[in-house]
Formats: sequence, structure tokens, C-alpha cells
Amino acid sequence: MPEPAPTPEIAGAASPPGPQRLEDVRAELDRIDTTIHDLLMQRAGIVADGITAAKTGLALRPGREAQIIRRLLARHTGPLAPHTMVRLWRELMAGTTSLQGRHVIAVCDTDPQARFTQCAREHFGALTPLHVHPSPAQAIREVSAGTASVAVVPMPSETEGPREAWWTALMQKDEPRIHVIGRLPFWAKRPDGAPRVQALVVAASPPDPSDDDRSLIGLELAADISRARLTSLLTAAGLVLGSVTLRRDPGAPAALAVIDVAGLLTDDDPRLRALHPALRRPVVLGAYAVPVEGA
Repeated sequence: MPEPAPTPEIAGAASPPGPQRLEDVRAELDRIDTTIHDLLMQRAGIVADGITAAKTGLALRPGREAQIIRRLLARHTGPLAPHTMVRLWRELMAGTTSLQGRHVIAVCDTDPQARFTQCAREHFGALTPLHVHPSPAQAIREVSAGTASVAVVPMPSETEGPREAWWTALMQKDEPRIHVIGRLPFWAKRPDGAPRVQALVVAASPPDPSDDDRSLIGLELAADISRARLTSLLTAAGLVLGSVTLRRDPGAPAALAVIDVAGLLTDDDPRLRALHPALRRPVVLGAYAVPVEGA
């Protein structure tokens, strides 16, 4: 019997992947991984050399870190999820920060699900040492004592008790002066299962600029001042307001407020001088890089 005619090849049809094709893909991935690893080692070497040259101040630079993340997100394309890229660089920056000396994070966390601890780990690295405390004062005390680099504390709230109102102590400008230097989470769009809490980061050093910042101002006010009057005075001074947290503790001779405003302010900002004498001398509690919204 005659042999069957060969099946004609279809023009443009791709041959199915086989063992050789898979080996090629793996070889290419190994080459890329080696290149990435070489660059990571080179980056760490540059950081280490920079430490030798500087050796001053807090190793963390939240403003600079925010600039890096924003720049990379602006150029990011392809199938890799943006939040995966953010996580990779957060771990990378945690690793290089640890090159600069002992790096411990103090966290105030009374949440039964430990969401503030989770939020701190997300931002500062999965293996960065954490000390967890039941009150913000204890966490901040570690920063003052130098046993922690920074403290993660809850956002100010009008429903918090006097013991939880950690920000009122920052208005005293005690030494070492404690400043707000960051806000968590920096990646604001939260995937399923991510901790949905808001926190601030404080340190014994001033914040560094990120080119898109917000500041927190502490104010001591007449006890009977209205929220509308306070808002009017701040707006008239040229401040662009965000949230206003106003405390009126029973029996206290004055009200206290923490105001979130646009920009990176310092204590000598002329807009703050314009508030005097209508409001007592304001204190800039610090600033944070505006979180990115994600996609």
C-alpha cells in the first residue's frame, strides 16, 4: 500500500513548546536574575560607601524613598503589577537601611488583629526588627531613648483619650525633638487582605522633602473657639487645609488641635506667624510624603 501523504504545514503556525524551548526560557531567566543580582550588589556597595562618607543623621530618608517609588511607578509598564514593584523596592530599601547600623521599629498596636504591626512590616520590611507596645507614649519613648529608629503610631483622632493623644507631647519641643516624618501605608490602594489602618511615623529628626508633602501643625487655642472660626483663621493665613482634629478635654484651660496642611512647613513659615496673636504660637509637628494612589 502507498504511504500516506505527509500533512502539509500551516503557514505561520507555531510549533508547540517542548523541552528545549522551556530550557531556553529558564536559561534566559537565569541570565536576567544574575544581572539583577549583580546590580543589587552594586547598589548595596554604593550605599555602604556613602555611609563611610557621611555617618550622620537618621538612616531613613522617607522623602527620598517616596521620590524613588514615584519615579519608578511613573515609568512602570508591562504585566508586573505596580504594587509588586513597590513591595520589591520597599524590601530593597529596608535591606540597605539596615547596612547603616541597628535599625529597629517601635510600633504602638492595641488592635486585636495586629494591623498596625502588619502595616509597619509592609513598609519597613518583613525581617526588620519590631518592638510592639500597648501605648504610643511607650513607642515614642524608644525613639527618644535611641533604642528604636522610628515609631509607628495611630493617626490623631477626636475620639481618642488623653493617653492616646501622643501628638500633644510633640508640641512641647522636648529634646530630642520628635517629628512626624512619614505616613502609612504609602501605597494607598489596598489589595484584599492588606491592613486597612492609617498611621504616622515619628523620629528624632526632621522630615526630608519629597516634592509632594503635607505638614501637621499643633495649636493651642482658646477653649471656646469654634471649628468654623479656627478654619477661617487658618485659611485666611494662606494655608491649604486637609483634616482638622480638635480636642476639648473637660476642665482643660485650652483646646488643642492638629491641622493637616499642604506643603512642607517649618516653624518660621510666615503663614504661621500670621496666626499670632489670634492663635497661640503654632508648632510644626512634622510632615509626610503624600501616599500614591496606585492603580
